[in-house]
Amino acid sequence: MTDATPRGMGCVHHAFVEPLLRQDKAPTRMEVAATLAVDVARVDTALAALEATHGAVLDPHSGEPWVLHPFSLTPTGTWVAQDERGWWAPCLWCAFGIVGLIGGNAAVHTRLGGEAEPLTIHVTGGDVIEDDLQVHFALPPRDAWNNVHRFCSTVLPFRSEAQVDRWCARHALPRGEAIPIGQAWELGRRWYARHADPDWQKWTGAQAAAIFEAVGLTGSFWRFEPTNDPF
Repeated sequence: MTDATPRGMGCVHHAFVEPLLRQDKAPTRMEVAATLAVDVARVDTALAALEATHGAVLDPHSGEPWVLHPFSLTPTGTWVAQDERGWWAPCLWCAFGIVGLIGGNAAVHTRLGGEAEPLTIHVTGGDVIEDDLQVHFALPPRDAWNNVHRFCSTVLPFRSEAQVDRWCARHALPRGEAIPIGQAWELGRRWYARHADPDWQKWTGAQAAAIFEAVGLTGSFWRFEPTNDPF
């Protein structure tokens, strides 16, 4: 079934994500339609429903997927590498989600505060090696979809909370919450754990709240409304 039902959306989502994981490149809408043996209009219906429920971000002109979290299908400043393979991520939270999905050891290439200094973060044996870093979330995750591109662009690594303070003041950006990078890795791993499943569905507000609580993010900044609506 390839339609706007949860099953249909999950089917189309999987048809994009599975080749992306396997081949490092997402198929086109036409290729997905051929794989599923349906008309491309049915794929477009499912993609539109995915975008409406925050399961995808589509190019406004072509209708092709632009972002399928945790993957970006266009270049970003965050690159996840494993041997000769690699994927772009919208942010560090998403990058850790990709590492969790691909399994094994990986390196995340990014920049401190999105500025000049390059940084490579290694996940080896299930642990982040550079465990003295902080990850700053400028905006509460519950508000991410107010402007998901702005939200993702401000989830960044720093060496210290003092560096976060200076960065926020310099760029006149909100001072949100900085968390240890190991906690951000655990959030990414858990949040995106099912994103490659054939029956994937968006987390509800209640499920999102439970994930954040499970990784120790319980203050008001991290709070979700425990609803049954998709987040």
